[in-house]
Amino acid sequence: MHDVSGWLPIPLALLLVLGWYLSFSASRLDRLHHRVESSRAALDTQLVRRAAAAIEAAQVLDPSSGLLLADAAAEAMAAGEGDDSRLDDSTMDRPLGREEAENELSRALHAALDDADHVARLRSEALAADALDVLRQACERVQLARRFHNDAVAQAQRVRRKRVVRWAWLAGRARMPEMFEIDDSIPGGLVR
Repeated sequence: MHDVSGWLPIPLALLLVLGWYLSFSASRLDRLHHRVESSRAALDTQLVRRAAAAIEAAQVLDPSSGLLLADAAAEAMAAGEGDDSRLDDSTMDRPLGREEAENELSRALHAALDDADHVARLRSEALAADALDVLRQACERVQLARRFHNDAVAQAQRVRRKRVVRWAWLAGRARMPEMFEIDDSIPGGLVR
């Protein structure tokens, strides 16, 4: 007759280690998802600030550039409020996504403010200089916030791709976090 009680602690220990590892992995994944959500909220805040600063800066530009910049900034703000609730005028049936609206704002910023000589002339007025400084700071903060967000997304994606996370279904029904890809370069006239 074999003594089975001597072997019982080994499978029990393996189950405890496996349970601890799964719990640790699930907690880590949860923290990463919270980090992604927090960084996305911070990015959204900075994008709204950039759009608001662009609207303020549009007032000191020539009327045509100012109108284009203000329109692009308003579109970006609207896209941020409803995320894909706005319509693109060129198709009238395709929603203009947040990333595309932010890219349009970046293109408008570059069109209006890439010329360093033009921006230097604008800076001769105190009100214009203040508005352009606020816009430059907002653009820099968008770059940083997007970088932090995309780093958090990359870490969460890396963990979600692990076999144990997929096999044990530790992510549940949570969507895979996505990078936020936009042109966040600062127009040449605003670069220090």
